[in-house]
Amino acid sequence: MKRLNVKLPNITLKNPVMPASGTAAYGQKMAQDFDLNALGAFVIKSTTLNARQGNARPTTAQMTGGWLNAIGLKNPGLQDVLTTKLPWLAQHYPDLPIVGSVAGSTLDEYVTVAPKLASAPNIKWLEINISCPNVEQGGLAFGTDPQIVTKLTRQIKQVVTKPVFMKLTPNVTDIVKIALAAQKGGADGVTMINTLTGLGFDLKTQQPLLAHGTGGLSGSALHPLAVRMIRQVRTATSLPIIGVGGIASAADVLEMLIAGANAVQVGSATYHQADACLKIVQDLPAVMDKYQITNLQDLIDKIQKQVAPH
Repeated sequence: MKRLNVKLPNITLKNPVMPASGTAAYGQKMAQDFDLNALGAFVIKSTTLNARQGNARPTTAQMTGGWLNAIGLKNPGLQDVLTTKLPWLAQHYPDLPIVGSVAGSTLDEYVTVAPKLASAPNIKWLEINISCPNVEQGGLAFGTDPQIVTKLTRQIKQVVTKPVFMKLTPNVTDIVKIALAAQKGGADGVTMINTLTGLGFDLKTQQPLLAHGTGGLSGSALHPLAVRMIRQVRTATSLPIIGVGGIASAADVLEMLIAGANAVQVGSATYHQADACLKIVQDLPAVMDKYQITNLQDLIDKIQKQVAPH
C-alpha cells in the first residue's frame, strides 16, 4: 500500500514501522508471532565487538506507565551476528531492510564494529547507540557530550559508506545540541529518543527493583517527552529523524510524524502484545482516513516544509 511508504536516505520503506533495537533481538522469536515482511524495516539488537553477558537479574521491572530495564547490552558479539543472525534474516526475509545497531565501551570499539556490521549485504543503514558507558571518559555516556558525538560520528562516517543514524539519549539538558553535533559529524539522520534513566524500589526489601539499581525508562510515560524532543530537533535540522518512545498505536505514529519524524520504532508495546508492530501497521490506513491523511510521505514533507530550517 503505497500510501504508507516513507523515504529515508537511499531507501523507501513500505511503511514507517520497525521494532526498536533490543526489543526483538534478531527476529527469530518475533517471527513466530507474525510475518516480519509486514514491517517497514527490522532493527537488530545492539552489537558489540565481543559477546556480553549483560547485567545480573532482575533486569526489568514494570512501572506505572512503562518499564525499567537494565539489560546491559547483552548480545552474542559481532562474529556471531555476522555468521549466524544476519544470514538467518537474509535467508528467511531477503527483502526486509535490516538496521544494524552498533554499541561499544570505547570510541575504537564503535569504529571497529561499524564497518564490519555495515559490510553485511542485508544491512541497509547503521544506528549508533551512543548511550553506553564511556570508559575513557570516566563513566559518562558518549551521547551527552557534543564534542564526542561529533568526533565519533565523523570517525564512523569515514569508514562506512551506508547511511549512519546516531541514536540520541534524552538524558541531557539540551538534546538539540546533541543532534546538531551529530549533524556536524556528518550523520545521515538521528534516532530519538533512547530511554530516560529511572529508579524504582521494592517497598518490602527497600532495595532497588533492578539488580543494577537504575535502569532505562521506556513505555507510554516516555511518549510526550519523545514527541516534544522530536519537534525541538526538527525545528533545528532537516536531518531525517526516526522517532521512538512510547508508541503503542497508529495514532501515536501519526503524532510522531506530525512532530517531525520520518519513520518510527516500537519498543515496550511489544512486551504487552507480541504483534504490536503488525497491529499498528494494519491500523494505520483507518486512522489516516479518520484524520484525512492521504499519504504519509506527503504529511512528512508538509511538516518538514513548515517546521524544518531551510
